Amino acid sequence: MKKQELLNYIDDELLDKLFGFCYARTNDSYEAQELCSDIIFNLIKAAHADGDITSLYSFVWRVARNVYADFADKRRQQSDRFYEGDAKELLETVAATDIDEEADEDNELLRSVYRRIAFLTKAYREVMIMFYIDGLSTAEIAKHQNTSEGAVRQRLFSARQKIKSEVEKMTVETYNKPLALDKIDFVIWGTGNPRWNDPRNVCTRMFSNHIVWLCHKKPRSAAEIAEELNVPTVYVEEELEILAKGENGKYGLLRRMDNGKYAINFVLLDKDVIEKANALYTEQLPKICDIIADYIEVHKKDYLAFPYLNKKVDFNLILWQQIFAMSHIFADRVEEILADKYFSHAEKVERPFSVFGYVDNGKYYGAGWDGVAAQNICGFSEIHLDNIYIARIKKHFGCGHDVANDAQLQLALRAINGLNVAELSEKEKEHAAKAIEVGYLYREGDVIYTKILVNNACDNKKLFSISDGLKNGFFDKDAEAVAEKIAALINKAVPDYLIGEWEYANRLAGLPILDSVVEVLIEKGILTPPEDGIGAEGCWMNVAK
Repeated sequence: MKKQELLNYIDDELLDKLFGFCYARTNDSYEAQELCSDIIFNLIKAAHADGDITSLYSFVWRVARNVYADFADKRRQQSDRFYEGDAKELLETVAATDIDEEADEDNELLRSVYRRIAFLTKAYREVMIMFYIDGLSTAEIAKHQNTSEGAVRQRLFSARQKIKSEVEKMTVETYNKPLALDKIDFVIWGTGNPRWNDPRNVCTRMFSNHIVWLCHKKPRSAAEIAEELNVPTVYVEEELEILAKGENGKYGLLRRMDNGKYAINFVLLDKDVIEKANALYTEQLPKICDIIADYIEVHKKDYLAFPYLNKKVDFNLILWQQIFAMSHIFADRVEEILADKYFSHAEKVERPFSVFGYVDNGKYYGAGWDGVAAQNICGFSEIHLDNIYIARIKKHFGCGHDVANDAQLQLALRAINGLNVAELSEKEKEHAAKAIEVGYLYREGDVIYTKILVNNACDNKKLFSISDGLKNGFFDKDAEAVAEKIAALINKAVPDYLIGEWEYANRLAGLPILDSVVEVLIEKGILTPPEDGIGAEGCWMNVAK
């Protein structure tokens, strides 16, 4: 066979065998990846030379042994030495490969082979991206990879030999300077069950953010992104694949279009759009706050009459429990109008977890509502705990919290009808003191009681029925006006293929309402925030025997 045919035989099976050969002769997987890459590169060079091969596998293994011999000799020379020079000078030594441009089919084979090389050299590629693209220092990279700074420097030094696929296409000047990208961050919210898949977890680098941002503006190919960012295509291809798959391969921040390009796969509003969207709601805030304040005053007795199980109930705690629901009613009414009047044609996307966000504009509304359920705890067959968190309130617990190992919450369950301090062990007393500090309990004489609101599970459906009265025409006229403007903004800012997720754009638009309503009610003396942000406020539970 001709040497030019060699590329056709460099497949995954051969790569596995070569990697096994390398792994058995090196100190770790990183060295094995480096050696295997060098062997493949030499095979590729051979494929561009004239001549015949009498025995394919004899030729491959002869190349492998020769490359290993050179590798071992270099390793002996460098065994006691790490590169300690200026890391920014490392890529200046990168030279173009000596592989000439061949026919289109050969170039396609080369790209296929180099994609496999890119997989083998992942450890080195990660270091390159973090240093030259994300702009991290060698110390920061070492901490991220849980290794020594010397090892990072050595990988940077070695990695310059591993970017051969794109070097011949880009000038040496490209590599003479770091590619650190400008800072761009997103505020991305999630809704649903993140255990199914949270695509935000694979978008943690500045490199990832820039790729998402470019694909948000319009669908892009890997080559287009590489040219825009001045980054080797092989790096972009891998990042695109990761961002499109997410954690479980079913839902990512990007989607691959029919034409092979990648586009944004979630509602992402840029700075101008999110500010315009927020303004449509903040213009209504004076009316919204006045309506809610008046409604609270009129229905105070109704709120206090709810059959909570606590020994005594603080009206302030009831309002903190209700404030999340009350403040969202206006945006919910806008959403109903949008669904009926403007987006009835849009097919709603159903998935266990979805994300939506905006480009960071310096404004972050850190509100959330997390709940956790448990069975057979402290004599109750079922319990459900909730807590909200906003600028004024810190989170007590998140979704998935293990109540069975939370002694403070268990004391709150046991103390609903009172718990004598004398009956507690010394360790339980210590837990009780902490529970009092965070607002779960309070003490009267020698007895501790549950401070956070508790209701019977059978009454849970009625928990927000009083606040739901705000849905009865209080906001209709103003909600109609906002819905019209929000619909126009959504149609302009959200791609057609994402229009089924229009409601997330409306949620982003309404983000300022909760914090604003809370601040107004505090100014009016209707709400009292907890000291240092942590207390019984915004935390409650329902129980079933």
